[in-house]
Amino acid sequence: MQDKIIIRGAREHNLKNISLELPRNKMIVFTGLSGSGKSSLAFDTIFAEGQRRYVESLSAYARQFLGQMDKPDVDEIEGLSPAISIDQKAHSANPRSTVATITEVYDYLRVLFARVGRPHCPICRKPIRRMTIDEMVDQVMKRTDEAHRTTPVKGKTAKFTKEITILAPVVRGRKGEYHQLLQDLFEAGFLDVRVNGKIYSLRDNIPLARYKAHDIEVVVDRIPIAWPVEGNKQLQARLSEAIEMALDRASDSVLAILDDGSEHLMSARFSCPDDGFAFPEIEPRLFSFNSPYGACQTCNGLGTESLFSTEVCPACKGARLRTETLFVYIGGKNIVELTSMPISEAADFFIGLSLDTNEAAIAEPVMREIIARISFLLDVGLEYLTLDRKAGSLSGGEAQRIRLASQIGSRLVGALYVLDEPTIGLHQRDNKRLIDTLIKLRDLGNTIIVVEHDEDTIAASDYLVDIGPGAGVHGGHIVAAGEMPKILQDEKSLTCAYLRGDKKIPYPKKRRGPGKEFIKIVGATENNLKNLHVNIPLRRFVCVTGVSGSGKSTLMIDVLYRELARRYKLSQVKAGAHKQVLGLEWLDKVVDVDQSPIGRTPRSNPATYTGIWNHVRDIFTLTAEARVRGYKKGRFSFNVPGGRCEHCQGNGQLAIEMHFLPTVYVPCDVCKGKRFNRETLEVKYRDKNISEVLGMTVEEAAKFFRDIPAIHDRLKIMGEVGLGYICLGQSATTLSGGEAQRIKLSTELAKRDTGKTFYLLDEPTTGLHFDDIRKLLDVLQRLVSRGNTVVVIEHNLDVIKNADWIIDLGPEGGDKGGTIVAQGTPEDVAKNPKSFTGKYLKEVLKKK
Repeated sequence: MQDKIIIRGAREHNLKNISLELPRNKMIVFTGLSGSGKSSLAFDTIFAEGQRRYVESLSAYARQFLGQMDKPDVDEIEGLSPAISIDQKAHSANPRSTVATITEVYDYLRVLFARVGRPHCPICRKPIRRMTIDEMVDQVMKRTDEAHRTTPVKGKTAKFTKEITILAPVVRGRKGEYHQLLQDLFEAGFLDVRVNGKIYSLRDNIPLARYKAHDIEVVVDRIPIAWPVEGNKQLQARLSEAIEMALDRASDSVLAILDDGSEHLMSARFSCPDDGFAFPEIEPRLFSFNSPYGACQTCNGLGTESLFSTEVCPACKGARLRTETLFVYIGGKNIVELTSMPISEAADFFIGLSLDTNEAAIAEPVMREIIARISFLLDVGLEYLTLDRKAGSLSGGEAQRIRLASQIGSRLVGALYVLDEPTIGLHQRDNKRLIDTLIKLRDLGNTIIVVEHDEDTIAASDYLVDIGPGAGVHGGHIVAAGEMPKILQDEKSLTCAYLRGDKKIPYPKKRRGPGKEFIKIVGATENNLKNLHVNIPLRRFVCVTGVSGSGKSTLMIDVLYRELARRYKLSQVKAGAHKQVLGLEWLDKVVDVDQSPIGRTPRSNPATYTGIWNHVRDIFTLTAEARVRGYKKGRFSFNVPGGRCEHCQGNGQLAIEMHFLPTVYVPCDVCKGKRFNRETLEVKYRDKNISEVLGMTVEEAAKFFRDIPAIHDRLKIMGEVGLGYICLGQSATTLSGGEAQRIKLSTELAKRDTGKTFYLLDEPTTGLHFDDIRKLLDVLQRLVSRGNTVVVIEHNLDVIKNADWIIDLGPEGGDKGGTIVAQGTPEDVAKNPKSFTGKYLKEVLKKK
């Protein structure tokens, strides 16, 4: 088998016709400045071609479900394996998707509860056992006698049918037409059947909708009541015969309709003799909130009043399942209580679970799978997450690590894994576990390519490829490539210079003292916060630190930002639980710069989001050619008819429906991808038309518009936050979370600040090279110097060491977090023996 991946002539995006050899079955790290071409090589070339070749080997029918990828711009790639991408974008925002469902832990839990769970009666809470036929007969006779002895409500006359109907529930909540079943029942001698609550004769044609769920119960016998009921041997014998026949037909379930109209479901499996409560068939779908059989009937398994509601469902109280499900226990816990545990506690529960000999034999293969998957989640540093955590609330880094844990569980061999910064959102303490996981994946016989800026991950790799030397048009070359650690001595590589310590991110010349003005959060108890009282110094650069899941985002975003947004933005979103926030009079504006997309459609781009595009259109409208032709501002918009290419409606590409094949996107054959019609493109400003301006990088546009302050100033700031390489017209859907965040930051920086603005940033170093972090720190320090407050949630030690003040939460994640472990200057926190952040910060400060 070939021991190398050989790439020849890669030209995707900004790659400069590069050729490269990579070792197989090794861990390879791609480094370089943001925008240098790392992702273009790793994802858009190597992964894209590996995926494309695998998909093209499948049938046309299979390919329609897998999507189709264009061939990347590369001459040749040899030695490629089927490729698996584990990035930060591919996690579902579906409200039904949770950590347990993504990792398949929930599938195994459903099987476990269905096979060895112990049901209890929801009414008397006693354990439920299987009923015998004699117990069922006695119950029917007892209930019938009681119904006739009960005094009717005044003014109402009880209606009695004078007969007991015994039915066999042969179909419960399943889709289908059931022609054959109904025919078989008729041929077996049965005359009537109840379908979805209505009685039909089996002699008649009974039309059933194929794709709707149905309940079908065959009428086994209608038994006239003879008095007295008590001790009536003839009635008892006929009931016994009918119930036995029904149990045989309906997999140990029987439905009795008494003569007062009441219905009683009984089971030879699980039923409460005292209250008559019978469990439906205990099978895996009973524990699924995605199945009509198991989901709460009020909220359909969402746990909230409606799809977009934040109010908890009043029926299930957020449990998402029908009532009976919550009364099946294993080790004293029901499935909802078990999934609400943090992963670390769930691991302890399963390892310590005691089952009898028979149960242990049944549960062993299922338990093995559950423990293995939970162990993988622990290995990637996610012990603080609960199993019922919704997928949409996960950060990009958390979602990526969950997918990584799932891949290890699959134990594939000979695959190519491509990962995008797996250490995002991970504290230095947990880095080693993640790196060990990657090494374990490699040692199974896989090739790992990691796009990464983290020093620990780079140091653990077998082979380093540094791409640069600059970003955008200045990048796309292989600066250095070779085995670690020998390659670190390469003098041409900026990355290697930082890794050797020749270049460093500097410390601040002087730290600002804590000052006299504070924002004070009093009594914060949201999620895992333990009644926190926190002082945040104003007009300072503040870092909120702590291990993953310690409560940083809960404190700063859910509690503080939402409270400030209610005050300054009139937001209706409710803030997290707290008593009060003091010191608001020192602020007049709040800005949250997060990593959510700047737009959800390809029409949204950096030029439109930052407001530059309005000024560009104004300039083109004022050109002599546009004025002669009478063109207004709308002529230069690709969103409205007029100047855009109507063939593609300003998209620049066409979606071609392929029926049995996936939709293919091709450049518009009229405008050739330029988005505007010929007449609009004839209008030029300094020899460039409107489409050519959209194609410029930020760096190129800053030079082109250097005489237009409204445009140049914004572009200059975008360059300062490390975005000089992105195109003005680049689709918002192709931007990473870190790029989207820096576009938002540059937009805010371009606005006139008041000197009393509170800026909140969540991990702004995502996707940034050491040199880009240096530039970002300069920008943030400049903001603070103008009197504003900058609070950053961060794990990066180069940022933390530059803070004026640190608030360190912990000591652990989840329920073991939520307290303040240390606060003060970086030097103060480094001296605190209880702080994990302090331990690693101490090592960095030694290099000062």
